[in-house]
Amino acid sequence: MPADAESHATEDDFRQALFQALPGDPLIDMWRKQLTRWDFVENPAWSTNPARTEERRADIYRLLALDSATVKLVEAVIPVVKAVPPVVISETFVPWYTPASQQGRPWYWPSYRGVLARNGWSEESIAGLDIATDSVVERLADPTRADAYQSKGLVVGYVQSGKTANFTGVIAKAVDAGYRLVIVLGGTLNLLRAQTQRRLDMELVGRENILRGAGEYESDYADDPAWSKGRFVRFGGLPSALGAFDIVRMTTRDDDYKSLLQGIVALEFEKQQPAYPLYDPRNLHRASARLMVVKKNKTVLSKLVKDLNKIKTPLSEIPVLIIDDESDEASVNTSRPKPDADRTAINQKISELLTMLPRAQYVGYTATPYANVFIDPSDTADIFPKDFIISLPRPDGYMGAGDFHDLDSEVPDDERTYANSNEKAHVRDVVVRDDDDTECLQQAMDMFVLSAALKLYREDHGLTEGYFEHHTMLIHESSWLNDHRELLGRVTGLWWNGGYSGAAGHARLRRLFEEDVATVSAARAEGHAVPPSYDELMLYVGPAAFRISGDQKPIIVVNGDKDLETGEADFDKRSIWKILIGGQKLSRGFTVEGLTVTYFRRRATNMSALMQMGRWFGFRRGYRDLVRLYIGRDESGAAKKGVDLYKAFEAICLDEDSFRRELSQYAVLVDGEPQVTPAQVPPLVSQHLPWLKPTSPNKMYNSRLVEIQSAGRWEEPTAYPTSVPDLRLNTRLWLPILDALSTEPVTLSYNFDSGTKPHTFPAFVGTRDAAEVLSLVESLCWRAPSQFAPHFEYLQQITKAGTPLVNDWAVLAPQHLKTGPRIAFGSGGRQFSWFARDRRRDPLFGAISDPKHRAVALRIAGALADSGDHNTEKLVNDKRGALVIYPVIEPGHREEASTTGVMDPGRVVIAFAFVAPSSAQHGGDRVVRFVTIDSSQEGAIVDAR
Repeated sequence: MPADAESHATEDDFRQALFQALPGDPLIDMWRKQLTRWDFVENPAWSTNPARTEERRADIYRLLALDSATVKLVEAVIPVVKAVPPVVISETFVPWYTPASQQGRPWYWPSYRGVLARNGWSEESIAGLDIATDSVVERLADPTRADAYQSKGLVVGYVQSGKTANFTGVIAKAVDAGYRLVIVLGGTLNLLRAQTQRRLDMELVGRENILRGAGEYESDYADDPAWSKGRFVRFGGLPSALGAFDIVRMTTRDDDYKSLLQGIVALEFEKQQPAYPLYDPRNLHRASARLMVVKKNKTVLSKLVKDLNKIKTPLSEIPVLIIDDESDEASVNTSRPKPDADRTAINQKISELLTMLPRAQYVGYTATPYANVFIDPSDTADIFPKDFIISLPRPDGYMGAGDFHDLDSEVPDDERTYANSNEKAHVRDVVVRDDDDTECLQQAMDMFVLSAALKLYREDHGLTEGYFEHHTMLIHESSWLNDHRELLGRVTGLWWNGGYSGAAGHARLRRLFEEDVATVSAARAEGHAVPPSYDELMLYVGPAAFRISGDQKPIIVVNGDKDLETGEADFDKRSIWKILIGGQKLSRGFTVEGLTVTYFRRRATNMSALMQMGRWFGFRRGYRDLVRLYIGRDESGAAKKGVDLYKAFEAICLDEDSFRRELSQYAVLVDGEPQVTPAQVPPLVSQHLPWLKPTSPNKMYNSRLVEIQSAGRWEEPTAYPTSVPDLRLNTRLWLPILDALSTEPVTLSYNFDSGTKPHTFPAFVGTRDAAEVLSLVESLCWRAPSQFAPHFEYLQQITKAGTPLVNDWAVLAPQHLKTGPRIAFGSGGRQFSWFARDRRRDPLFGAISDPKHRAVALRIAGALADSGDHNTEKLVNDKRGALVIYPVIEPGHREEASTTGVMDPGRVVIAFAFVAPSSAQHGGDRVVRFVTIDSSQEGAIVDAR
C-alpha cells in the first residue's frame, strides 16, 4: 500500500464501502476486474496454485495483506469465477483498458449487467461474459491515444449461441471507454437487421435514448408487447442529464440507414473544447455516442460513406467501432485474388469505411470463421483479423452440433441407448422413395404436435403458464421459391388431413409417444414432467393443435415472396406456434425461437454454409428432451451420388472441434510471447481444409506451418492416396511391419479410475526400431502431403536428435472383438481385421480410429497412468511411442472383401495413428513452428521461431 494511502482511506473505510455498495457500483466493478485478472493469469511468479481456484484467490488475499473481515466481504460480492475463459490468439498489444483507466465513467456496461441479471443470467455467466468482452475491448486501440491505430479482430462463437450478447457487451464497454460512433453491420436481410436493432435498443440503448422527449406511443416500438410491458431498459432520465452521455440512434427497428437531412446535423459530434480534437478526453467523454445498425447492402453503405464525407468533424478524430455480425457472409472479398481484381461490392464499402476512418476498430463475429482467416493478411484495407482471434467458450445449457452426434463415443454401437446416445435420442433418419413419399414428413409433423402437447402439459405440471411463448417446426428443403410453393401445398394437405382431433391422428400420436417420446424423455427430461401414458397427454393434443392452427394459418413461409408468404415470423411482436417453411432467410443469423422439430433435406456446397443452416442449435430450456432432427440420409448430390447430410454435419463438427482445440493449445504464451499470431492461423486451418493450400501460388499467406509437436497426443492422419499405384506402394511398405507382428492376438486393456467401463480389445503386437519407422513413413504416398508434413518433421526431429527422444515404437493392429471381416492382402496370406471407413471430403477420411483403442496407446507412450492390465504394462517402456494400424476398405470394394476374404493391395488403405512418447518434447514449450516466406526474394525462407 502506498505510504500516503491511509491518509485517504483505511481498510475499515474500504469494508464500509463494500458493505454499502449496490450492484454495478464502480468500486465493485474495479475490484472485480482486477481480481479476475489475477485469478485467471497462468503460472504467475507469485502463486503456484492453479488459475480460477479458491487457493489462488487465497494467495491474492495474503499478498494484499487483507484481514479476515475484509476477505469475507470481498468473497461475498466478488466470488471466484470458475467459468472457462475465451481462447485468445493475439499479437502483443499495449494494455490500456484497466480499472484505473476508466476513471469512474462506466454507465452502459453496468446497466447491461443489470439487464442480464434480470433476464435470468447467473452471476457465473455474467462474469464469463465480462471476461470475454474485456478480452476484445482491451485489444482495441485506446480511443484517447494521440496517434491513430486500427485494430482488426475476429470473435468465433457457436451457431445461435449468444454472440449478440457478447457484442452488445463489447459495445457497452467501448462507448463507456470513449468510442463515439458504433456501426453494426447486421447481416444481409431486413429480418436480421431489425432483430439486431431491437435487441440493442431494448437491452443497451434504453427507453430515454429512444424517445428523446417524445411521448411513449410515438416510439417505433409502440406496437411491441415488450415495450408496453416495460422490458426495455430504463435509466430514470436521459443519461446526459444524469452525468453520463446519450446514445443517439441513427437507425430504427423499421428503418435502415438513410441519407440525412441538410447539414448532416445528426452525425456531427459536439466539442466542449473546440481547440482540442474530439478524441481528447476533455471532449470525448462529454460527447454523445452514435449507433447505427446497417444492412450489408451496397446502396445503404454507399449512403453512409457519402454522408460521413460531408460532416465537419474531421474523420481522423472520431473513435469508431465497427461490429460485423456474421462477418463471413458478404463482407469477405470473393473476387479472384489478383492485384487488379475489383473487390466485391460489400467488401469494397467496408474497405472504404476503414480507409476513411483511421480510428475505426473492426471486430467480426461468426460461428464459421474459415473465410475470414483465409483473407490476405497483407491487404491492409481488407478485414483480415490481424490483431486477434478470440474463440468463445461453449455456453452452459447450449445445445450444439455435438449434442446431436456421438463424437468419439466410447460406447459400442450395439450398446447405445436413448440415455447414452445423442443420435438415438434426437436424430431421426429421412429416406424417401420418391417425391410423393411423405411418411417421414408426416411423422415430423406429428412430433411437432406431440411436443406442443407436452409443453402445455409441463406448463400445468411445474412450469408457469405461458412459459413456452414460442413453439416452432422448421422445414428446410430448398432455397428455391417454386419449391416452397409446392412444399406449402404438400404440408398444408398433410396438416388438414392429419386428423389430430380424430381416431387416426390419436393412433399415430399414441404410437409415436410410446415408441419415441416416452422412452427418450424418461432418460433425458432433466426433472421436467413426463405424462405416464398417452391417455393423460391426450387431453392436451386438441388445445395444442388449436394453438397452432386456430387462425387457420398453421404454416408460415419465410422467403421474401410477398405473394407466397403466409404470415410474419416476427417473434418480438407475438407468440408463434407455427410450422415455418424457409430457405436462405432462415439459414443464417436469424433466431427461430422455440424451435423443437426440424425437417432438413437441404444440401450445401461448403462447410460454412452447411453449418449456418443448423438452426436446430441453441438454448432449449424446459424441452431439450423433445428436440428432434429429421435429416436426409441419402439426398441427391453431384453425379447422382447420394449425400448423407447427417454424416456431413458430423464431419463439420469434427473439423470445428479440432480447430478450437488447436487454437486453445496454441494460445498458451511461451516466455510471455504468443507462439502463434493471427497471421499464422490460416496454415493451421488448412490442415482441416487441405484443398486450401497454405502455399498457394497467389502467395495468399506469408507463413507456412513446418512442424507440429505432439508428445503424448493421439494423432491420426486422414489424407491417404486414392490412386491404385500409390495404395499398392503404401501396402507393400507396411507388409514387413504387419508380418512381423505376433502370430496370435493379445488382449489389451485400460482400466479407468473413474469407473468408466474398461477399454479392451485384441491386437497383434510387436515393436520396431524408431529409425525403421521413420524411413517407412517418409516413403509413404499421400493425397494431400501438406497434412502430414508437419507431423513428419516432428518425428524426424525426435528420431534424429543428438540424443534421440524416441527409441522404438510399439505396433498394434487391433482386431475385432467378435468374429468380424478379415482379409489377406499380402503374399504370405496372413489375415487381418479390416475397417469400413469413408472419405467425408475428398481426400480426407472422417475419423478412422476406434476410441476404445486410444487409451492403451496413450498409456504405452507414457501419457496416461498405469492401466491395471498386465499385457498393456509389458509394452510400456521409456522413450517408446505407439503406432496403431488400420487396414481400411472403401465402399466400392467391401462386398468383394466380405465374400472373398482376399484383396488386391491397391484397393486397401493402410491407415495409421500414432502417439509419440510423452517425454519427446524438444526446443522448449513451443508446439508449432512456422517459416516466413519473404516475397521480395523468390524462394527465400526465414525461420519464424
